[in-house]
Amino acid sequence: MGIKNTSFRRRSPRSQSSQKSMAAGSKPASAPLVGRARPKVALIVETSLASGRDILRGIAQYIREHGPWSVYHEPRGLEEDVPRWLARWRGDGIIARVQTRRIAQAVLETGLPVVDVLGLVPEAGLPLVHVDDRAIAELAAEHLLERGFGEFGFCGITGAPWAEARRRHFEEAVSRAGCSCSTCILPPDARRYVSWEKQIEQLMAWMSQLPRPVGIMVCNDPRGQLVMEACRRLDVAVPEQAAIIGVDNDEPICDVCNPPLSSVMPDHRRVGYEGAALLDRMMAGQPPPEQPIYVPPVGIVARQSTDVLAVADPVVAQALRFIREYACDGITTEDILRHVPVSRSTLQRRFRTVLGRSIHDEILRVRLRRVCELLARSDLPIEVISDKAGYPHRQYLGAIFKEKMGMTLAQYRRQMRGQA
Repeated sequence: MGIKNTSFRRRSPRSQSSQKSMAAGSKPASAPLVGRARPKVALIVETSLASGRDILRGIAQYIREHGPWSVYHEPRGLEEDVPRWLARWRGDGIIARVQTRRIAQAVLETGLPVVDVLGLVPEAGLPLVHVDDRAIAELAAEHLLERGFGEFGFCGITGAPWAEARRRHFEEAVSRAGCSCSTCILPPDARRYVSWEKQIEQLMAWMSQLPRPVGIMVCNDPRGQLVMEACRRLDVAVPEQAAIIGVDNDEPICDVCNPPLSSVMPDHRRVGYEGAALLDRMMAGQPPPEQPIYVPPVGIVARQSTDVLAVADPVVAQALRFIREYACDGITTEDILRHVPVSRSTLQRRFRTVLGRSIHDEILRVRLRRVCELLARSDLPIEVISDKAGYPHRQYLGAIFKEKMGMTLAQYRRQMRGQA
């Protein structure tokens, strides 16, 4: 990580809390509330990423349920160095996303109970609460295998134990299914180590060697953006020729991808909650656990980047990409035939062989998916949604929607709002 080796030293603690091992899950020891001072806790957790913000939400939930605490926190990025205020800060405990050895050394030198919720510096020996990278990788592999992929790739980053764990467990999962996996490892941050364009070139060189169709897991959502751009420049259809799944469900990043990126949703909120619970126990004098506490993922948020069955037929893949991009512009089968080198009968036959449905059915499916998305995630009037989905008449859309979905447009919107 570009930092010299450091011997991790502890100063005499300023509190009576111990850093020895303990069994996870025990309840915090509680003192009488009357006359009890609020614990002073520093949160060295970034606000620049969705994962960090969710960890903070989990900590906040724990404090609401078991506090109150006096919390010291300021907005920061994941790549920032040791906070300047830490050396003079006087408190009772720290929860930190320990990004570097310098930060690890700084929090250890406070002598306070510390809980790490990142795990990039395992040699520091800090008690760790982290997402379960094995379960994340296995969930991503299962998602791609269910879609019929037999070729796989993984895009990771250097110097991150969690990314390496996801690579290793993803490879093991697809290997158990009798498949192989190609790997591309990128520098950890394009702004500091290598330019965006250089990373795209590296990805293009890697992807040009991959068999297709291929299912690709990226270690986190920002790398999904890079892989998407490499696919665009290589004219590789996503998801028909390359289905891509990320990790973290960072919604702005996933939604800005084209097509939107599917992503495994780790339970970072639970990481924050369990990290706060562990720190509470340690501040009460209980020892930390000997082993890390791992939190399983919530599930997968499936978006268009994996909304496909593996398609080995290049002509069908080409037609599917055209439909995905232009279905809501009112295209017909004749428009598609002008972009593929086969006859109508041949393309219809290949569609039914590969997908089990007609060209018209696929256009309709893509349009209805767009309608569902706009109903669930916008306040646009039905007339506007109808136009944006390629239906010139609202009445026709209403009839098709009820036939396919079993409810009216308004009922679907109310149902989705109720779930939200």
